[in-house]
Amino acid sequence: MPLTMLTNGQEGTVKRITGKDEVRAFLKSLGFVEGGKVCVVNQIGGNLIVKVQEARVALSRNMAGRILV
Repeated sequence: MPLTMLTNGQEGTVKRITGKDEVRAFLKSLGFVEGGKVCVVNQIGGNLIVKVQEARVALSRNMAGRILV
């Protein structure tokens, strides 16, 4: 399921990242790698703030939808 389906405080493990090579490389540079843990900190207007590798990252709903957990 996409990362956008998780609720505040819920954790998940990245299973796959979809999209073009550029998008996947960008998300990887932010710390989103297969097998990595992510936690939704907050949702604001459909956009997400997630904790990944001890950092907080803000993602648009569209970008978060490309990360499958």
